[in-house]
Amino acid sequence: MYSPIADALTAPPAGLDPSYFTRQDLDAYSAEDHEVWSILFSRRMAELVDTGSEAFLSGAEVIGLDASRVPDLEDVNRRLGEKTGWAAIPVTGFIEARQFFACLAERRFPTTITVRPKSQLEYLQEPDIFHDVFGHVPLHANPVFADFLQTFGAVAAQAEHPADIEAMARLFWFTVEFGLVAERGATRIYGSGLISSVGDAANALGPDCDRRPFTLDAVIAQPFEIDRLQDVLFVVDDFAHLFDACEEAERRLREGRLTA
Repeated sequence: MYSPIADALTAPPAGLDPSYFTRQDLDAYSAEDHEVWSILFSRRMAELVDTGSEAFLSGAEVIGLDASRVPDLEDVNRRLGEKTGWAAIPVTGFIEARQFFACLAERRFPTTITVRPKSQLEYLQEPDIFHDVFGHVPLHANPVFADFLQTFGAVAAQAEHPADIEAMARLFWFTVEFGLVAERGATRIYGSGLISSVGDAANALGPDCDRRPFTLDAVIAQPFEIDRLQDVLFVVDDFAHLFDACEEAERRLREGRLTA
């Protein structure tokens, strides 16, 4: 059903390549798609009640995620928009980095809408709706994290030197994708790669991962590999810590270079 409100929420920022963007068709999801979502949701939430950050747990409730079905982005965006003004906009797959940053700067999160096959429950190299909506979007209901992510997009879009672009990629990786936070007397997970993955989450909180205090300099100096368990991760005190680091990155870029 056509909804002008839904179209307004999910419209990409002006000037971006329209070929990256699409619409979610709920009728296109198969019974297996809904089953895969249900299996993944139930399995992860059983652990995340103990290991997930409060921002994730409360955010998942705010945006109405449950195990019964693949989420309707129109409903998610209505709930999310009322809270922080963010929206998940459907895309066809990977999106070019600068277009991705431009979306973040407008409080629009590019979201893959396909569901992984049942034969690949444990790991899928490319993102799917479980990684993007279950893993990322609940955090967008947290006002401080929401402000950080918008600021990150605006700052990252300013980076032009290859070293600065790489530094911003590392900041994104070790926060939005694989971030940890000190909370409730323990280290909790908030990064989407940890929220959505059993193996990565277990590694992040286990004995083989070196969990270090978060500083901007430490993070942008730390290389990473996307196709293996992470040896080093960083723990923030709270999400205000992220926002402060992003503002510091912006100040450095204005003065010349983010990296030394």
